[in-house]
Parts: sequence; structure tokens; C-alpha cells
Amino acid sequence: MIVMVCLDKDNGMLFHNRRQSRDREVTARIQEICRGKKLWMNPYSETLYGKMDGVEIAVSDCPMQPAEKEDFCLVESDALRPFEEEIEGLMVFRWDKKYPADLYLDLDLSRWKRTKTREFSGYSHEIITEEVYVKGAGDDA
Repeated sequence: MIVMVCLDKDNGMLFHNRRQSRDREVTARIQEICRGKKLWMNPYSETLYGKMDGVEIAVSDCPMQPAEKEDFCLVESDALRPFEEEIEGLMVFRWDKKYPADLYLDLDLSRWKRTKTREFSGYSHEIITEEVYVKGAGDDA
């Protein structure tokens, strides 16, 4: 599976069980990437990301568990480490700010190889960085 996450500059994900931020340009980018494919998410994520034209949305309390090899999985509030062996790729949408956080990405990105970095303008964020990682140590981007 390919996991998608939104992180701040310090790999923060949530604060008091709420997403730190959001941006409709990230939603549009996720829709573009997942068009014609299945995108798994939990019920919390469904409230924001559950309606995407051309994307098969699948909802589960533990969305990485049923996801298959070719599926995408949007993760906002779940630990990734228990599924690290099944994760083939990781897409990070990184906010250009540091927000308060009490839940952080639990993967060590130094164990992953960054293959692509792309910046784009968001609606509510001046710069959003899209980072693509595959399994393997190092950083090529």
C-alpha cells in the first residue's frame, strides 16, 4: 500500500485528537493521485476527504489492515509502525509551519529513501511540500 500523511515541519500529525491543519489544494492533489484507485481512510478522515470524484473511498476503523498492495491509504490519526512491512511507499504532504502536536509520525524516515520532492502553493498555506518515499535507506531528492 501507499500511505499518505499530512505533517508539519516537526512530523506532527495531531493535537488533542484533531488534525493540525488542512488545505483544499492537498485534497485536490490526493484526488488527482488516487483517481481510478481505492483510497482507504478511517471515519475521522472521511468527514473531510470522503467525497472525491473518481476515487473509490473505503472506510475502516483500521484502514491499513484491509488495504491491498495497490491501494492508497490516507492516515491522519493511526500509528504506522505496526504496518511498516506492508507499506510500499509513503507520500508526505508537509505544511510549511510548525504546529502544536501530541501525535507524531512514528516511522523513522532515515530508513526510507526520498525519491521526489515537489513544492506547490496551497489555499491556506503559502508552500506545501510533497515528498515521496520508498523503502530503503538514503535520500536522493
